[in-house]
Amino acid sequence: MKLTVKQQKFADYYIELGNATEAAIKAGYSKKTAQQIGAENLLKPVISNYIKKRLEEMSSERIADATEVMQYLTGVMRREHKEFVPMALSKETSKWVDGKKQTVKTEEIEIIEIPARLSDSNKAAELLGKRYKLFTEKAEVEVAGAVQFIDDISGDDE
Repeated sequence: MKLTVKQQKFADYYIELGNATEAAIKAGYSKKTAQQIGAENLLKPVISNYIKKRLEEMSSERIADATEVMQYLTGVMRREHKEFVPMALSKETSKWVDGKKQTVKTEEIEIIEIPARLSDSNKAAELLGKRYKLFTEKAEVEVAGAVQFIDDISGDDE
């Protein structure tokens, strides 16, 4: 079964507003029956499945996955990402004030673009290295079979 245009509008407004009555009114249902229609629409499997699917899609669009995080860290490490930083620029200009030439200093703020800082690049490299276990200090030991303890200490305390 497919959603009608009105049902899809209801579902989209419900996702936006979180209120079934308001969503029903905005979708074009009667104000008189909006509360009842809204509640009924939420119980219809085709509508509730559509709402669930759209919410999952919206959630996955907002949350970075592992690949996106790794690509970002790689870009920072390679200093491909840029930062915008304010820089004060001092200028001297000459002006005529009361018939005399005077030098006036002015300061302007300009926003400049720079590559990612080295400290950020190093941190990204560290995080990538940890992910790929490039800097492990612990030795990983795999044991095949059961571990057997041997008591080779005699009972005498002498």
